[in-house]
Amino acid sequence: MEDLRIAVVGLGLRVSLAHAAHRPGRGSAVTAICDTEPALLKAMAPRFGDPYTTDDHRRLLDRTDVDAVVILTPDDTHERIAVDCLRAGKAVYLEKPMHITVEGCDRILGTARATGSRLYVGHNMRHMGVVRLMRDIIRRGDIGEPKTVWVRHFVSFGGDYYFKDWHADRTRTTGLLLQKAAHDLDVIHWLAGGYTERVNAFGDLMLYGDLPRRAPGTPRPDGWLTEFDWPPHTRTGLHHVVDVEDVSMMHMRLDNGVLAAYQQCHFTPDYWRNYTVIGTEGRLENFGDGPGDTVKVWNTGPTDYRADGDASHRVPDAEGTHGGADAGTVAEFCRFAREGGPTDTSPVAARMSVAAGYLATRSLREGGTPYDVPPLDEDLVAYFEGGQK
Repeated sequence: MEDLRIAVVGLGLRVSLAHAAHRPGRGSAVTAICDTEPALLKAMAPRFGDPYTTDDHRRLLDRTDVDAVVILTPDDTHERIAVDCLRAGKAVYLEKPMHITVEGCDRILGTARATGSRLYVGHNMRHMGVVRLMRDIIRRGDIGEPKTVWVRHFVSFGGDYYFKDWHADRTRTTGLLLQKAAHDLDVIHWLAGGYTERVNAFGDLMLYGDLPRRAPGTPRPDGWLTEFDWPPHTRTGLHHVVDVEDVSMMHMRLDNGVLAAYQQCHFTPDYWRNYTVIGTEGRLENFGDGPGDTVKVWNTGPTDYRADGDASHRVPDAEGTHGGADAGTVAEFCRFAREGGPTDTSPVAARMSVAAGYLATRSLREGGTPYDVPPLDEDLVAYFEGGQK
């Protein structure tokens, strides 16, 4: 089998996906890399052998040694780069979120449909062991029919990861209910079997709005990814623009009647996602989200709280970043780019998670006003659900 030849655009925090894609002689190889920072290009090139390097993604479009493009750039650039690559006939891996607006997502989907170029959106949580375990428990019927989903997301590193660079600027992300929550909203939809049709939210910039910021053009402080300040109000060196919320909560009604809630805080002492799914015959809850952690099920009762539950399922072991999910997502993309066929991720689902986060952000900035999520064109839905044939 010949290697799928991949160009990577963007060599920042998600470059682990590029490393997962570089498997020369085993199905895929990175043959070109692109970034606007010359020093980063020079430093990264040796990790991929002798790739073609450029600071402009448009120079990749006519190259005959590039079959597919993995886009790992900031969120607001996704539409422009993805549309260019799709029009050039390249298969495209687009890191979540698809874009920062609903309209941008729809233009990407429309371009993929019009050109016939294959589009894949990397919602890697669908390949996380804990998510697949919860999905399997629900599909077996262990808790009956899902009726409500609750998610709490504690983001202890949020002040460093999301408030010291472009993530803190709403013109680059819309907000963290879109940028950060897109994964979890997609999982809510996947577990519940429906998409959000109505949403409202509340949120605020409670802690990081008044902390010391860097001047424009000033690099992030050394050690920003490894040395964390505590308590969070002692953090310094924040991005020069900080106007996204550090606490937010949203409520959703899905198109199948399921009610869901999502909460996010960026100044907690610990980092954890906690899922609860309640069905007609029981509930499940995850205790940790990594290999060796557990998902517990309660499906007898009624009783007082029982810490052990009725069943405890161990999250399977896995190797690699994000509990092995990155490798699984990249492998699925490479297979899809080469052969087509069904995938666990879905461009339609990716659009719907963006739409939910986008409208929730609009709601919280307008005092909690509820909004309806605009439906996607039925022809587009049919095209992507049919495997992009």
